[in-house]
Amino acid sequence: MQSPRAVSLEIPGPFEPGSVRDAALRIRDDLGRPAQIAVAFVSPDYLPHLPEFVETLRVDGHILNVAGCTSGGRIVDRHEVEKGPGCSILALCCDVGEPVVLNGCDHSCPLPGPRPHASILLANPFCFEADEWLRHWNREYPGIAAVGGLASGGDESDLAVFLNDRLVDAVCLPLTGRTTILPLVSQGCRPIGEPLTVTRAEHNIVYALGGQPAYEVLETAFESLSDSEKSVAKGNLFAGLAGTEYLDDFKPGDFLIRNIIGADPGSGAVVIGGIPRTGQTLQYQLRDRDIAKADLKRVLATGALHGVRPFATLLFSCLGRGERFFGSPNHDASCFFAAAGKSPLAGFFCNGEIAPVAGRNAVHGYTAAAALWVEKSD
Repeated sequence: MQSPRAVSLEIPGPFEPGSVRDAALRIRDDLGRPAQIAVAFVSPDYLPHLPEFVETLRVDGHILNVAGCTSGGRIVDRHEVEKGPGCSILALCCDVGEPVVLNGCDHSCPLPGPRPHASILLANPFCFEADEWLRHWNREYPGIAAVGGLASGGDESDLAVFLNDRLVDAVCLPLTGRTTILPLVSQGCRPIGEPLTVTRAEHNIVYALGGQPAYEVLETAFESLSDSEKSVAKGNLFAGLAGTEYLDDFKPGDFLIRNIIGADPGSGAVVIGGIPRTGQTLQYQLRDRDIAKADLKRVLATGALHGVRPFATLLFSCLGRGERFFGSPNHDASCFFAAAGKSPLAGFFCNGEIAPVAGRNAVHGYTAAAALWVEKSD
């Protein structure tokens, strides 16, 4: 049995048939055999040329299927290109099931075919409720990772997901046979204040934590910060919902991070971008550049690699990260590229990132989520 192989590349600039053909020929030459799948992240100006783009990759590149989406910025190996037209591609020779087109109105599972080891999900946020689909996935495939991202690149008319030359609401790539992924996600936050039980909540409004008004708990958490942390806290405070109650000491990575949408000192309520349940642990979180850098370092040091060398990586980084947030270019890409042993890497800047936290798959914001492709061990 042949070992899996992958190649990553960038096509800079607007769509140009010759550049796409050159890229396809490079994929064919570098892989040395047909690829089962290529994942492509394209700037929106590629969409009018999608049939020609896909046909060139499939015919000249000897690629069975091409799946992808529009992107507001692309990632190739250790480089991040946050502006301008172009495309990033990861082509793979490995075990992967037949891509599954998902309809925005249909969130049913399971997928057809053999039970997957994991999946890659690309979705149009204007057409497809990824959160709802992931709830079904978590019930049908408990503990099986789904990693991916929501299309970006402009307003509703500019966004798209595609499978070959067909525009779709979402596409799922099931990983089967001897291929699987190691999921890694860095949320860029650290807990502040105390973890407390949700004692009163209605839908996404939290009224009480540990019997105290949720707003007062937020105030106390804010006052626990240093002066320098307080200066960057505006717009960077979040709510963390614990993935499990069976922990004595909560730490980064144990929470599903959700936006704080509003807070009312009069009623004591805090409105969050998630649905907490009574009895669930909630702890407020702080995000800033240094915390995000430290969290990514922690994830890569204590993550799922365990000495295994991936043969490829897909990276899904939030539009809110990048050079403007970190103060220097290529932060996420260079860290993951080095950690994965410089294997081929491609990705894009997303409107939302998909990855498991505490064993459950969810849509995140402000995160860097990666799918590291590996051969499945016996």
